[in-house]
Amino acid sequence: MVILSVSGITKHFGGLTVLDGVDMEIEQGKLYQLIGPNGSGKTTLINVISGLLKPDGGKIVFDGTDITSKGLFDTYKTGLVRTWQIPQPFSTLTTMENFLISANSNSGESFLVAPLKSKWTNDEEEITDKAMQIMEMVNLTEQKQTASKNLSGGQQKLLELGRAMMSGASMILMDEPIAGVNPTLAHQIFEKISNICKKQKITFLIVEHRLDIALQYADYVFAMNQGKIIVQGSSDEVIKHPKVVESYMGK
Repeated sequence: MVILSVSGITKHFGGLTVLDGVDMEIEQGKLYQLIGPNGSGKTTLINVISGLLKPDGGKIVFDGTDITSKGLFDTYKTGLVRTWQIPQPFSTLTTMENFLISANSNSGESFLVAPLKSKWTNDEEEITDKAMQIMEMVNLTEQKQTASKNLSGGQQKLLELGRAMMSGASMILMDEPIAGVNPTLAHQIFEKISNICKKQKITFLIVEHRLDIALQYADYVFAMNQGKIIVQGSSDEVIKHPKVVESYMGK
């Protein structure tokens, strides 16, 4: 089943065309990667899909809902969530606290319901159980009482992934999840993402430059250059395609 459909998306900054009629279809429960040289439009496309930027033309449909004109928060509420290249946790809160506040189903946050403890006690218990389960999935259980500012760079990337999962996301957009991470931990991060994709049926679209690591885990790859999708297919098909080689190496 197609969970995300992107049709004819364009984006201009002044006289510069950054996205030039991008089309893509993404099926539920698979791990997709978006590759391309610097300046090809990858992060801009993620920003447009997530609602951070509005497209100048085209249409985006997520899980049957037209989200083309929705902002970042409204897109998030549909179940399409993004993480950031530089993690942005609540730095003084613990790992556990970061997970708990990322849940989107706590009725106790309602101004009217908050005074009525009996109305939200069950929610608190369910959210805590869910946080413990997800912490186990992303290998952060031992750091549950650690302030997020004291986590390593790789652990903060896993924290971002866990927080996205706590929101109930059915699809997660990730911008360079292994940037600045040592190779061993980088593989561990992608192994976690791949396992979560397979077991939890969460769809991923990931921008990543470290192709030697990332492409081992992709179900399908889109290659961009000059604001367009130039090739798509399996990792081997895409990385060996003459258009892709030319885009990275030049003529």
